[in-house]
Amino acid sequence: MTDYDSIVDQLKRKYDIRVRKWRKTMTGCAWRVYYHNGRCINWIEAPRPKSPISLAIFLHEIGHHVIGFSTYKRRCEEEYHAWVWAIRQMKKLGIEPDRRVQTRFARSMEYAVAKALRRGIRQLPQPLTQFLPHAA
Repeated sequence: MTDYDSIVDQLKRKYDIRVRKWRKTMTGCAWRVYYHNGRCINWIEAPRPKSPISLAIFLHEIGHHVIGFSTYKRRCEEEYHAWVWAIRQMKKLGIEPDRRVQTRFARSMEYAVAKALRRGIRQLPQPLTQFLPHAA
C-alpha cells in the first residue's frame, strides 16, 4: 500500500508549496502570491492523494510551480509540461501511471489544445500536435 501522506509532506517541503484547500473533485489550481516585502507563497488546490489519479492531479499542480508560470509563452504548452513532469514524478516515486491517469492527461491536453485553437493560436508547438481534434 502506497503511503500518499508521506509523499505529500515530502513534496510540500521540497517545493515550498502550501495547500489552500483539499478539493473533493478531481480538479486543481496553482498560483503564486507576491508581497510588497519580496516574500512569495506558492499555493495549490487539489484532491488529497489517495489513488494514482488524485496523486497525478496533485503533482500536476506542483508541476506548475516547478516549471515556472512564465517559462512557456503558451498556456497549452505549460499544461503539457506540467503533466509530463507529474507523470515522471509518479514513476520516480514508484507509482505507475495507470489507464485513468493516461486518459486524464490526454483529455486535459485535448481540451487545452482545442481552447488554444478557439482563441486563435498561430503556431502549435510540435509536441502538442498529437492532441489536435480529429476534425482539425
